[in-house]
Amino acid sequence: MSISVAYPVFRTPDLDLALRVARRMVAFGAQPCSEVSVMAEAPTVAEARRLRDALPDAWFESQSMDAPVVPPPGIPDLTCAVPARGLPDDLADARAYLPLTGSMLYQPPGSIEDHFAAVIGPHPAEIRWSSLAWPEAPERDLYGENNHAEVTLLLNCDSRELDVRADTHLVLVHVRRCNGDGYEDRFAEWLAEQIGQKVIGAPQR
Repeated sequence: MSISVAYPVFRTPDLDLALRVARRMVAFGAQPCSEVSVMAEAPTVAEARRLRDALPDAWFESQSMDAPVVPPPGIPDLTCAVPARGLPDDLADARAYLPLTGSMLYQPPGSIEDHFAAVIGPHPAEIRWSSLAWPEAPERDLYGENNHAEVTLLLNCDSRELDVRADTHLVLVHVRRCNGDGYEDRFAEWLAEQIGQKVIGAPQR
């Protein structure tokens, strides 16, 4: 089974600028079937409550390996995804489930990104556009790509795992991982050039 590899092509502390650059890359490969998904980390009860209220259409799920098997009274089983509207007003007893992630998956591009970016705050999060299509570039000996044509904007972090915090935001362009002969590097560099950028670091797998 093929997998993707993501190359960093732009980093900035300016969230609006990061979003604009990511959207330029998305526009280069946008298709009628393209989708966008968002995910945010909620490390505290206060942040989970804030995101619940700010993102009423999100779903929340525990990322803790020590989450209780039986939830406390009044708290849903957060080892499975729970809609924001299913979370109680008092989340104090949800501490055992922290950290939580709030997500909205496979939405139409342009429908959720601006609001999500505006409310995300200082914690790690991502916006990921999928079902894109990268065109071929015969003059560079590059084939087109559909299955792994994606763009990710990491907010307040430098890792696709959302575990490397940063004071900046990072745009990543995804291509298919091949046999390590440099094809992926050349493809990512060419894609970055289409929006006036370049690869600025090691790929993330």
